[in-house]
Amino acid sequence: MKNIEDVATINELKWDTDFFGVASAKSTLHKPLTLNEWLELKTRFKDYQFISIMNMNSEPINAQLIGKDTSAFLADINIQFEKKLLGLDEKPKDVTIHQALEKNDQVIGIADFQFSKFTEDPELVKRGGDQVYQQWLINSFGKTDKFFALSKDEMGNINGFLLFSYADNACVIELIAVSQKETKGGVGTSLFKAVEYGAHQQGVKEIKVGTQIRNLGAINFYHKVGCKQVGCHQVYHLWNY
Repeated sequence: MKNIEDVATINELKWDTDFFGVASAKSTLHKPLTLNEWLELKTRFKDYQFISIMNMNSEPINAQLIGKDTSAFLADINIQFEKKLLGLDEKPKDVTIHQALEKNDQVIGIADFQFSKFTEDPELVKRGGDQVYQQWLINSFGKTDKFFALSKDEMGNINGFLLFSYADNACVIELIAVSQKETKGGVGTSLFKAVEYGAHQQGVKEIKVGTQIRNLGAINFYHKVGCKQVGCHQVYHLWNY
């Protein structure tokens, strides 16, 4: 008999628990579940008030189990992109890379993220969901495992940033934002190319990034810079009141 961990995992979310003030967990459904496997997993949900359920590859069988057997709702569809790194001739001159960047108010001021599963769930909104990405950004300052690519305009002001990290021989893009004054100026492309250049210099093989299906601007951007879509995962939110 298969171990439930082979098809589905559940992990406590300590940061979310502290931030939202409710016992939170994330359950990832890696493969289609049998009814018995689903029932076993569901018993573990009772230990938490909020569970984010990631249905990998949007498996229809799992979607039916969730929809028929719980009050969970579809909060997000996560689109995953990858780009294999072959190397660039040069790094864009207007972008610098910083490790453990100290807190920077210009960076914080640019951070305006319109699409977030944390703002599309009314229960999370009541608990400060609109501040999650801002807090994520602030928590990344000064951390040696966090890197910032910064773009500056002719006056020396920061007009865009890209937050990234490294894991499993991949460069993972966490957050990217461009000043609203610069949205058509190629700043985002320069930031991506600088990170791509630096990652290849480090011997990293690929870039990974995810975004929401409703964020058409981001999806088009990642296609534009040569990324390939490799995943489409449903994210359900389940509240145990």
